[in-house]
Amino acid sequence: MASIRRTLSPAYHDRSYQNGAGFSSPSHKFLPNGNSKHFSSSSSTHFPLLFTAINIVYRKGWRRSFCRCLFFFLIGFVFGITPFGHIDTDIQAKDFAFPELKPPPVNFQLDDQIVTSVSLGVSTRLQEEKEAVQESIEPLKQLIIVSPTYNRAFQAYFLNRLAQVLKLVKPPLVWIVVEEKAASFETAEILRKTGVMYRHVVSTSNSSSVKDRGVYQRNAALEHIERHKLDGIVYFADDDNVYTLELFESLRTISRFGTWPVAMLAPSKNKAILEGPVCNGSQVTGWHTNERSKRVRRFHVDMSGFAFNSTILWDPKRWRRPFSNPIRQLDTVKEGFQETTFIEQVVEDESQMEGTPAGCSRILNWHLHLDTGKLAYPKGWLLEKNLEVTLPIK
Repeated sequence: MASIRRTLSPAYHDRSYQNGAGFSSPSHKFLPNGNSKHFSSSSSTHFPLLFTAINIVYRKGWRRSFCRCLFFFLIGFVFGITPFGHIDTDIQAKDFAFPELKPPPVNFQLDDQIVTSVSLGVSTRLQEEKEAVQESIEPLKQLIIVSPTYNRAFQAYFLNRLAQVLKLVKPPLVWIVVEEKAASFETAEILRKTGVMYRHVVSTSNSSSVKDRGVYQRNAALEHIERHKLDGIVYFADDDNVYTLELFESLRTISRFGTWPVAMLAPSKNKAILEGPVCNGSQVTGWHTNERSKRVRRFHVDMSGFAFNSTILWDPKRWRRPFSNPIRQLDTVKEGFQETTFIEQVVEDESQMEGTPAGCSRILNWHLHLDTGKLAYPKGWLLEKNLEVTLPIK
């Protein structure tokens, strides 16, 4: 018996059929070409789970699936935070302490020996460096350099040359520059540009009757040191002498009074002579001298060949001086005796002197007698004459 098949109308696509009629899935709506037969066969064979999930979501709606997923998620979360078994919550600080380490026992056997004390001497590089730093922190003695000066042709050259040496000396250092009658503008301008800490002092005493004009100027500096109680090592450094840097560094080793040999040119200017102490180590044992007229002096020292502690001027009790009269250079003595008469007020004999450097075997400064009286000296460092143009521009 023949059977007649009809083409299904779109109005009956949700209806089921008997006698082996084909089932058409509504999933054909998801296909672009609408071929439901091809999608149902391929989905049922290759993607059964995906087909079933899509069918369930479409038939029953997505709300029911979402509620089930949320329900199972909450069950898993509750089981995850629920503690199972016994947990010891009694945690003490000792549970985190490091185990005590004890050295293994060692048995010593001493045969008739009794140890009363043990001394460990450890000298590390760190300790040595620390001691060196502490020594370097100790303050250095202040140097008080006294330089008499006056207006002359080479004054700017002499002051600048000495200032360049003083600038290289480690501080503290104060340079007392003394002029007579009044402080000149030229000298003040030079001192301001040197970069050295200075004090510009004026000597009001009339030095016309004294051949060595530096006597009153040095006394003005000594009075300034005594009045202000400056603490340090006093050194008379004339501006026309030549000094080494080592000389100023060695001054800080002086405790009371230090002296050293000075080289100088003879009056004839054709040879060099030596004047100063002869030393055995730092002990003064004799003197160098080359002039017969000065052999009657007590101490054969040049004015730039000694230095002393400034507290001798304003603290006589410290040095047990038998008298408390001011220590000054004398203007009543003959030329060449200012040094020895001044030193006799500071020390009693050679036992209170210190020779420097060791053995007094090195020359640290030169005393040069340069006559500049015949040289032209421009007033105010400006030339007012001889300014004519000799080579005009063509």
